[in-house]
Amino acid sequence: MARLFGTDGVRGPAGTVLTAELALRLGRAAVLGGVAPDPERLARPRLLVVRDTRESGPMLEAAFAAGAAASGADVHLAGVLPTPGAALLVRSLGFDLAAVVSASHNPFADNGIKLFGPDGRKLPDALEERVAALVEEESPDGAWGTDIGQVTPLLGATEDHLRALDERFADLDLRGRRIALDCAHGATARVAPEAFRRRGAEVVVIGDAPDGRNINAGVGSTHPEALQRLVVEQGCELGFAFDGDGDRLLAVDHEGRASDGDELLALIALHLRESGRLAGGVAVTVMSNYGFHAAMDAAGIEVATTPVGDRHVMAALAERGWNLGGEQSGHLIETGFVPSGDGVAAALLVLEALAGDRLGDRRAMERLPQVLVNVPVADRDGAMADAGLATAVAAADAALAGRGRVLVRASGTEQLVRVMAEAPTEDEARAVVDGLVAAVPGRVA
Repeated sequence: MARLFGTDGVRGPAGTVLTAELALRLGRAAVLGGVAPDPERLARPRLLVVRDTRESGPMLEAAFAAGAAASGADVHLAGVLPTPGAALLVRSLGFDLAAVVSASHNPFADNGIKLFGPDGRKLPDALEERVAALVEEESPDGAWGTDIGQVTPLLGATEDHLRALDERFADLDLRGRRIALDCAHGATARVAPEAFRRRGAEVVVIGDAPDGRNINAGVGSTHPEALQRLVVEQGCELGFAFDGDGDRLLAVDHEGRASDGDELLALIALHLRESGRLAGGVAVTVMSNYGFHAAMDAAGIEVATTPVGDRHVMAALAERGWNLGGEQSGHLIETGFVPSGDGVAAALLVLEALAGDRLGDRRAMERLPQVLVNVPVADRDGAMADAGLATAVAAADAALAGRGRVLVRASGTEQLVRVMAEAPTEDEARAVVDGLVAAVPGRVA
Protein backbone atom coordinates (compact mmCIF):
# COMPACT_ATOMS: atom_id res chain seq x y z
CA MET A 1 0.00 0.00 0.00
CA ALA A 2 1.22 3.51 -0.78
CA ARG A 3 2.10 5.60 2.26
CA LEU A 4 -1.07 7.31 3.49
CA PHE A 5 0.62 10.39 4.97
CA GLY A 6 2.73 12.59 2.72
CA THR A 7 4.98 15.45 3.77
CA ASP A 8 1.92 17.48 4.82
CA GLY A 9 -0.72 15.00 5.96
CA VAL A 10 -3.22 12.99 3.93
CA ARG A 11 -4.11 14.83 0.74
CA GLY A 12 -5.96 14.27 -2.52
CA PRO A 13 -9.05 15.16 -4.53
CA ALA A 14 -12.00 15.49 -2.16
CA GLY A 15 -14.75 12.93 -2.67
CA THR A 16 -12.65 10.51 -4.71
CA VAL A 17 -9.33 10.04 -2.91
CA LEU A 18 -10.06 11.88 0.32
CA THR A 19 -13.59 10.59 0.88
CA ALA A 20 -15.93 11.05 3.84
CA GLU A 21 -15.34 7.38 4.67
CA LEU A 22 -11.57 7.87 4.76
CA ALA A 23 -11.96 10.99 6.91
CA LEU A 24 -14.17 9.04 9.34
CA ARG A 25 -11.60 6.24 9.56
CA LEU A 26 -8.85 8.83 10.07
CA GLY A 27 -10.81 10.36 12.93
CA ARG A 28 -11.20 6.98 14.55
CA ALA A 29 -7.56 6.05 14.00
CA ALA A 30 -6.31 9.44 15.21
CA VAL A 31 -7.86 8.79 18.62
CA LEU A 32 -6.79 5.15 18.89
CA GLY A 33 -3.28 5.63 17.50
CA GLY A 34 -2.37 9.31 17.55
CA VAL A 35 -3.28 10.33 21.10
CA ALA A 36 -0.49 9.54 23.55
CA PRO A 37 -1.67 6.97 26.11
CA ASP A 38 -2.13 8.32 29.63
CA PRO A 39 -2.95 5.75 32.33
CA GLU A 40 -4.00 8.54 34.70
CA ARG A 41 -6.45 10.11 32.25
CA LEU A 42 -9.85 10.48 33.90
CA ALA A 43 -11.63 12.32 31.10
CA ARG A 44 -12.02 11.52 27.43
CA PRO A 45 -9.31 12.67 25.00
CA ARG A 46 -10.01 16.15 23.64
CA LEU A 47 -9.54 16.90 19.94
CA LEU A 48 -9.54 20.23 18.11
CA VAL A 49 -10.58 20.41 14.43
CA VAL A 50 -10.09 23.45 12.18
CA ARG A 51 -10.47 23.85 8.43
CA ASP A 52 -9.90 26.24 5.55
CA THR A 53 -12.57 27.62 3.21
CA ARG A 54 -12.93 24.78 0.65
CA GLU A 55 -16.47 23.64 -0.06
CA SER A 56 -15.50 20.08 0.92
CA GLY A 57 -14.27 21.23 4.33
CA PRO A 58 -17.53 20.92 6.29
CA MET A 59 -18.13 17.40 4.94
CA LEU A 60 -14.65 16.17 5.87
CA GLU A 61 -14.72 18.02 9.19
CA ALA A 62 -17.99 16.31 10.10
CA ALA A 63 -16.77 12.86 9.03
CA PHE A 64 -13.48 13.17 10.92
CA ALA A 65 -15.27 14.42 14.02
CA ALA A 66 -17.75 11.53 13.84
CA GLY A 67 -14.96 8.97 13.70
CA ALA A 68 -13.12 10.58 16.59
CA ALA A 69 -16.24 10.89 18.73
CA ALA A 70 -17.23 7.29 18.00
CA SER A 71 -13.82 6.26 19.32
CA GLY A 72 -14.45 8.02 22.62
CA ALA A 73 -13.03 11.52 22.13
CA ASP A 74 -14.69 14.87 22.76
CA VAL A 75 -14.28 16.90 19.58
CA HIS A 76 -14.30 20.70 19.42
CA LEU A 77 -14.92 22.33 16.02
CA ALA A 78 -13.27 25.74 15.64
CA GLY A 79 -14.41 26.30 12.05
CA VAL A 80 -12.28 28.30 9.62
CA LEU A 81 -8.90 29.12 11.13
CA PRO A 82 -5.32 29.25 9.78
CA THR A 83 -3.26 26.13 10.37
CA PRO A 84 -0.96 27.91 12.87
CA GLY A 85 -4.05 28.78 14.89
CA ALA A 86 -4.53 25.08 15.49
CA ALA A 87 -0.90 24.69 16.54
CA LEU A 88 -1.37 27.56 18.99
CA LEU A 89 -4.67 26.44 20.47
CA VAL A 90 -3.80 22.77 20.86
CA ARG A 91 -1.17 23.93 23.37
CA SER A 92 -2.86 26.86 25.03
CA LEU A 93 -6.19 25.08 25.55
CA GLY A 94 -4.71 21.71 26.46
CA PHE A 95 -6.02 19.54 23.64
CA ASP A 96 -4.60 16.06 23.10
CA LEU A 97 -4.61 16.38 19.33
CA ALA A 98 -5.52 18.84 16.58
CA ALA A 99 -6.62 18.10 13.04
CA VAL A 100 -6.49 20.63 10.21
CA VAL A 101 -8.73 19.99 7.20
CA SER A 102 -6.90 21.76 4.40
CA ALA A 103 -4.91 21.23 1.22
CA SER A 104 -2.83 24.36 1.75
CA HIS A 105 -1.92 25.94 -1.61
CA ASN A 106 -3.67 23.30 -3.75
CA PRO A 107 -6.77 24.06 -5.88
CA PHE A 108 -10.20 23.90 -4.24
CA ALA A 109 -10.99 20.40 -5.55
CA ASP A 110 -8.24 18.96 -3.34
CA ASN A 111 -8.38 18.69 0.40
CA GLY A 112 -6.31 17.15 3.17
CA ILE A 113 -6.10 16.28 6.84
CA LYS A 114 -2.97 16.89 8.91
CA LEU A 115 -2.52 16.08 12.58
CA PHE A 116 -0.78 18.01 15.34
CA GLY A 117 0.21 16.69 18.75
CA PRO A 118 -0.31 18.46 22.09
CA ASP A 119 3.02 20.26 21.64
CA GLY A 120 1.72 22.02 18.52
CA ARG A 121 3.99 20.05 16.19
CA LYS A 122 2.94 17.71 13.40
CA LEU A 123 2.83 14.11 14.53
CA PRO A 124 6.14 12.26 14.23
CA ASP A 125 6.49 9.60 11.54
CA ALA A 126 6.04 6.72 13.99
CA LEU A 127 2.65 7.98 15.17
CA GLU A 128 1.53 8.76 11.62
CA GLU A 129 2.42 5.21 10.61
CA ARG A 130 0.47 3.87 13.60
CA VAL A 131 -2.56 5.95 12.57
CA ALA A 132 -2.22 4.80 8.95
CA ALA A 133 -2.14 1.15 10.05
CA LEU A 134 -5.31 1.61 12.10
CA VAL A 135 -7.07 3.21 9.12
CA GLU A 136 -6.63 -0.10 7.30
CA GLU A 137 -7.99 -2.25 10.14
CA GLU A 138 -11.56 -3.43 9.81
CA SER A 139 -12.31 -3.83 13.53
CA PRO A 140 -9.65 -2.09 15.63
CA ASP A 141 -9.52 -2.43 19.37
CA GLY A 142 -10.93 0.56 21.24
CA ALA A 143 -14.16 2.30 22.11
CA TRP A 144 -15.58 2.20 18.57
CA GLY A 145 -19.34 2.53 19.04
CA THR A 146 -19.43 2.05 22.83
CA ASP A 147 -18.15 5.09 24.75
CA ILE A 148 -19.19 7.89 22.43
CA GLY A 149 -17.73 11.38 22.84
CA GLN A 150 -19.37 14.71 22.14
CA VAL A 151 -18.96 17.04 19.15
CA THR A 152 -19.34 20.72 20.05
CA PRO A 153 -18.40 24.07 18.49
CA LEU A 154 -15.42 25.96 19.89
CA LEU A 155 -16.36 29.64 19.94
CA GLY A 156 -13.85 32.47 19.80
CA ALA A 157 -10.96 30.61 18.12
CA THR A 158 -10.27 33.50 15.71
CA GLU A 159 -10.07 35.95 18.59
CA ASP A 160 -7.77 33.58 20.48
CA HIS A 161 -5.39 33.58 17.51
CA LEU A 162 -5.57 37.35 17.21
CA ARG A 163 -4.94 37.76 20.92
CA ALA A 164 -1.77 35.70 20.67
CA LEU A 165 -0.59 37.90 17.78
CA ASP A 166 -1.46 41.01 19.83
CA GLU A 167 0.69 39.80 22.70
CA ARG A 168 3.65 38.83 20.51
CA PHE A 169 3.66 42.08 18.49
CA ALA A 170 2.44 44.51 21.15
CA ASP A 171 5.29 46.93 20.39
CA LEU A 172 4.87 46.93 16.60
CA ASP A 173 3.37 50.27 15.51
CA LEU A 174 2.14 50.37 11.90
CA ARG A 175 0.25 53.66 12.04
CA GLY A 176 0.50 55.66 8.83
CA ARG A 177 1.67 52.68 6.78
CA ARG A 178 -0.27 51.46 3.75
CA ILE A 179 0.06 47.69 3.33
CA ALA A 180 -1.53 45.31 0.83
CA LEU A 181 -2.64 41.81 1.78
CA ASP A 182 -3.65 38.86 -0.41
CA CYS A 183 -5.52 36.29 1.69
CA ALA A 184 -5.93 33.73 -1.13
CA HIS A 185 -9.68 33.50 -0.38
CA GLY A 186 -8.54 31.19 2.38
CA ALA A 187 -8.22 30.80 6.12
CA THR A 188 -6.49 34.16 6.74
CA ALA A 189 -9.33 36.22 5.24
CA ARG A 190 -10.47 37.39 8.70
CA VAL A 191 -7.33 37.05 10.81
CA ALA A 192 -4.75 38.79 8.62
CA PRO A 193 -6.51 42.12 7.90
CA GLU A 194 -7.63 42.44 11.51
CA ALA A 195 -4.13 41.71 12.86
CA PHE A 196 -2.68 44.51 10.71
CA ARG A 197 -5.46 46.96 11.52
CA ARG A 198 -4.90 46.39 15.23
CA ARG A 199 -1.33 47.54 14.71
CA GLY A 200 -2.66 50.72 13.09
CA ALA A 201 -1.94 49.93 9.44
CA GLU A 202 -4.06 51.13 6.53
CA VAL A 203 -4.84 47.84 4.80
CA VAL A 204 -5.72 47.18 1.17
CA VAL A 205 -7.02 43.62 0.83
CA ILE A 206 -7.72 41.16 -1.98
CA GLY A 207 -8.53 37.45 -1.74
CA ASP A 208 -10.79 38.00 1.26
CA ALA A 209 -14.12 36.78 -0.18
CA PRO A 210 -14.02 32.97 -0.11
CA ASP A 211 -16.88 31.15 -1.81
CA GLY A 212 -15.67 27.58 -1.34
CA ARG A 213 -14.20 27.28 -4.82
CA ASN A 214 -12.00 30.35 -5.30
CA ILE A 215 -9.32 29.46 -2.72
CA ASN A 216 -5.84 29.94 -4.29
CA ALA A 217 -7.47 30.66 -7.68
CA GLY A 218 -5.18 33.26 -9.26
CA VAL A 219 -4.38 34.70 -5.84
CA GLY A 220 -2.21 33.93 -2.83
CA SER A 221 1.44 33.09 -2.39
CA THR A 222 1.55 30.79 -5.43
CA HIS A 223 0.06 33.50 -7.70
CA PRO A 224 1.75 36.77 -6.66
CA GLU A 225 0.90 38.65 -9.84
CA ALA A 226 -2.36 40.05 -8.46
CA LEU A 227 -0.62 41.36 -5.35
CA GLN A 228 2.25 42.82 -7.38
CA ARG A 229 -0.23 44.82 -9.46
CA LEU A 230 -2.17 45.89 -6.38
CA VAL A 231 0.88 47.20 -4.52
CA VAL A 232 1.98 49.36 -7.43
CA GLU A 233 -1.50 50.58 -8.40
CA GLN A 234 -2.51 51.43 -4.83
CA GLY A 235 0.82 53.00 -3.86
CA CYS A 236 1.38 50.58 -0.99
CA GLU A 237 4.62 50.41 0.96
CA LEU A 238 4.69 46.64 0.53
CA GLY A 239 2.37 43.66 0.34
CA PHE A 240 2.07 40.16 1.76
CA ALA A 241 0.48 37.09 0.18
CA PHE A 242 -0.61 34.04 2.17
CA ASP A 243 -1.61 30.60 0.98
CA GLY A 244 -4.96 28.90 1.51
CA ASP A 245 -4.32 27.68 5.04
CA GLY A 246 -2.14 30.59 6.14
CA ASP A 247 1.15 28.85 6.90
CA ARG A 248 3.11 30.34 3.98
CA LEU A 249 4.17 33.87 3.13
CA LEU A 250 5.47 35.80 0.14
CA ALA A 251 6.22 39.55 0.18
CA VAL A 252 6.19 42.24 -2.51
CA ASP A 253 8.10 45.52 -2.26
CA HIS A 254 6.81 48.96 -3.33
CA GLU A 255 8.00 48.39 -6.92
CA GLY A 256 6.22 45.05 -7.21
CA ARG A 257 9.28 42.84 -6.79
CA ALA A 258 8.49 39.57 -5.00
CA SER A 259 10.61 38.14 -2.15
CA ASP A 260 10.32 34.44 -1.35
CA GLY A 261 10.90 32.54 1.87
CA ASP A 262 14.69 32.52 1.55
CA GLU A 263 14.93 36.31 1.31
CA LEU A 264 12.47 36.92 4.13
CA LEU A 265 14.15 34.34 6.34
CA ALA A 266 17.54 35.98 5.78
CA LEU A 267 16.10 39.35 6.79
CA ILE A 268 14.50 37.90 9.93
CA ALA A 269 17.63 35.94 10.89
CA LEU A 270 19.79 39.06 10.79
CA HIS A 271 17.19 40.99 12.78
CA LEU A 272 16.90 38.36 15.51
CA ARG A 273 20.68 38.00 15.71
CA GLU A 274 21.15 41.77 16.04
CA SER A 275 18.49 41.95 18.76
CA GLY A 276 19.97 39.01 20.67
CA ARG A 277 16.95 36.78 20.06
CA LEU A 278 18.40 34.24 17.61
CA ALA A 279 18.99 30.96 19.44
CA GLY A 280 21.84 29.25 17.60
CA GLY A 281 21.46 29.18 13.84
CA VAL A 282 18.83 28.74 11.14
CA ALA A 283 17.37 25.52 9.69
CA VAL A 284 16.42 25.39 5.99
CA THR A 285 15.77 22.69 3.40
CA VAL A 286 17.94 21.54 0.52
CA MET A 287 15.94 23.84 -1.78
CA SER A 288 17.19 27.07 -0.19
CA ASN A 289 19.12 29.26 -2.60
CA TYR A 290 22.91 29.29 -2.46
CA GLY A 291 22.70 33.04 -1.90
CA PHE A 292 21.01 32.41 1.46
CA HIS A 293 23.89 30.21 2.60
CA ALA A 294 26.42 32.79 1.42
CA ALA A 295 24.65 35.57 3.33
CA MET A 296 24.46 33.55 6.52
CA ASP A 297 28.10 32.52 6.21
CA ALA A 298 29.10 36.17 5.83
CA ALA A 299 27.10 37.03 8.94
CA GLY A 300 28.57 34.16 10.95
CA ILE A 301 25.22 32.41 11.36
CA GLU A 302 25.23 28.62 11.31
CA VAL A 303 22.84 26.88 8.88
CA ALA A 304 21.42 23.36 9.17
CA THR A 305 20.06 21.76 5.99
CA THR A 306 17.16 19.29 5.99
CA PRO A 307 15.07 17.36 3.46
CA VAL A 308 12.13 19.19 1.88
CA GLY A 309 9.18 19.73 4.23
CA ASP A 310 8.52 22.04 7.16
CA ARG A 311 8.22 19.03 9.49
CA HIS A 312 11.92 18.31 8.83
CA VAL A 313 12.81 21.95 9.51
CA MET A 314 10.91 21.81 12.80
CA ALA A 315 12.64 18.56 13.77
CA ALA A 316 16.06 20.14 13.16
CA LEU A 317 15.14 23.14 15.30
CA ALA A 318 13.94 20.95 18.14
CA GLU A 319 17.05 18.77 17.98
CA ARG A 320 19.39 21.77 18.16
CA GLY A 321 17.37 24.03 20.44
CA TRP A 322 17.21 26.71 17.72
CA ASN A 323 14.24 29.00 17.19
CA LEU A 324 14.24 29.97 13.49
CA GLY A 325 13.85 28.06 10.25
CA GLY A 326 11.94 27.93 7.02
CA GLU A 327 11.55 26.99 3.40
CA GLN A 328 11.98 28.81 0.12
CA SER A 329 8.24 28.20 -0.45
CA GLY A 330 7.40 30.56 2.41
CA HIS A 331 7.02 28.37 5.49
CA LEU A 332 8.72 30.55 8.13
CA ILE A 333 8.91 29.17 11.66
CA GLU A 334 9.80 31.19 14.75
CA THR A 335 9.29 28.72 17.57
CA GLY A 336 9.06 31.40 20.25
CA PHE A 337 5.58 32.08 18.88
CA VAL A 338 4.37 28.76 17.45
CA PRO A 339 6.11 25.55 16.25
CA SER A 340 4.56 25.87 12.79
CA GLY A 341 4.73 28.14 9.81
CA ASP A 342 2.50 31.17 10.49
CA GLY A 343 2.17 33.53 7.54
CA VAL A 344 0.56 36.37 9.50
CA ALA A 345 3.10 36.22 12.32
CA ALA A 346 5.94 36.02 9.79
CA ALA A 347 4.63 39.10 7.96
CA LEU A 348 4.52 41.08 11.20
CA LEU A 349 8.01 39.83 12.02
CA VAL A 350 9.25 41.07 8.64
CA LEU A 351 7.85 44.52 9.43
CA GLU A 352 9.50 44.39 12.85
CA ALA A 353 12.79 43.53 11.14
CA LEU A 354 12.43 46.37 8.62
CA ALA A 355 11.99 48.90 11.45
CA GLY A 356 10.42 51.43 9.11
CA ASP A 357 12.72 50.81 6.13
CA ARG A 358 11.36 49.78 2.74
CA LEU A 359 11.63 46.12 1.82
CA GLY A 360 13.18 47.03 -1.52
CA ASP A 361 16.02 48.85 0.24
CA ARG A 362 16.96 45.95 2.51
CA ARG A 363 18.79 43.22 0.60
CA ALA A 364 19.62 40.59 3.20
CA MET A 365 20.93 38.23 0.49
CA GLU A 366 21.73 38.13 -3.21
CA ARG A 367 19.82 35.39 -4.98
CA LEU A 368 21.70 33.27 -7.50
CA PRO A 369 19.93 32.37 -10.76
CA GLN A 370 18.30 28.95 -10.41
CA VAL A 371 17.26 26.49 -13.12
CA LEU A 372 15.13 23.45 -12.28
CA VAL A 373 14.08 20.67 -14.67
CA ASN A 374 11.82 17.73 -13.80
CA VAL A 375 12.97 14.65 -15.71
CA PRO A 376 10.39 11.84 -16.24
CA VAL A 377 11.99 8.44 -15.69
CA ALA A 378 10.87 4.82 -15.66
CA ASP A 379 12.41 4.18 -12.22
CA ARG A 380 13.33 7.16 -10.07
CA ASP A 381 15.10 5.06 -7.42
CA GLY A 382 17.10 3.20 -10.03
CA ALA A 383 18.08 6.45 -11.71
CA MET A 384 19.27 7.93 -8.43
CA ALA A 385 21.39 4.83 -7.75
CA ASP A 386 23.19 5.09 -11.11
CA ALA A 387 26.96 5.49 -10.75
CA GLY A 388 27.26 7.55 -13.92
CA LEU A 389 24.77 10.10 -12.65
CA ALA A 390 26.56 10.29 -9.31
CA THR A 391 29.84 10.99 -11.09
CA ALA A 392 28.27 13.72 -13.22
CA VAL A 393 26.72 15.37 -10.16
CA ALA A 394 30.03 15.31 -8.28
CA ALA A 395 31.86 16.89 -11.23
CA ALA A 396 29.25 19.64 -11.65
CA ASP A 397 29.27 20.36 -7.94
CA ALA A 398 33.06 20.62 -7.91
CA ALA A 399 33.00 23.01 -10.87
CA LEU A 400 30.59 25.32 -9.00
CA ALA A 401 32.29 25.08 -5.61
CA GLY A 402 32.23 28.47 -3.92
CA ARG A 403 30.10 29.97 -6.69
CA GLY A 404 26.92 27.90 -6.73
CA ARG A 405 25.64 24.36 -6.34
CA VAL A 406 23.69 21.49 -7.89
CA LEU A 407 20.93 19.37 -6.43
CA VAL A 408 19.60 16.18 -7.97
CA ARG A 409 16.85 14.35 -6.08
CA ALA A 410 13.98 11.96 -6.66
CA SER A 411 10.44 13.25 -6.41
CA GLY A 412 8.62 11.93 -3.38
CA THR A 413 5.34 11.42 -5.26
CA GLU A 414 6.05 11.00 -8.99
CA GLN A 415 8.40 9.10 -11.29
CA LEU A 416 10.60 12.16 -11.69
CA VAL A 417 14.19 13.11 -11.04
CA ARG A 418 14.46 16.80 -10.18
CA VAL A 419 17.64 18.44 -11.49
CA MET A 420 18.53 21.89 -10.18
CA ALA A 421 21.54 24.16 -10.50
CA GLU A 422 22.39 27.60 -9.13
CA ALA A 423 25.21 29.60 -10.67
CA PRO A 424 26.38 33.21 -11.03
CA THR A 425 24.51 33.47 -14.36
CA GLU A 426 21.37 31.82 -15.65
CA ASP A 427 23.21 30.67 -18.79
CA GLU A 428 25.75 28.76 -16.72
CA ALA A 429 23.05 27.27 -14.51
CA ARG A 430 21.11 26.12 -17.56
CA ALA A 431 24.21 24.59 -19.14
CA VAL A 432 24.93 22.64 -15.97
CA VAL A 433 21.34 21.38 -15.80
CA ASP A 434 21.36 20.35 -19.46
CA GLY A 435 24.48 18.29 -18.87
CA LEU A 436 23.04 16.58 -15.81
CA VAL A 437 19.70 15.86 -17.50
CA ALA A 438 21.61 14.06 -20.23
CA ALA A 439 23.26 11.90 -17.56
CA VAL A 440 19.95 10.74 -15.99
CA PRO A 441 19.38 7.10 -17.03
CA GLY A 442 15.99 5.69 -17.98
CA ARG A 443 14.50 8.95 -19.22
CA VAL A 444 11.07 8.67 -20.82
CA ALA A 445 9.41 11.01 -23.27
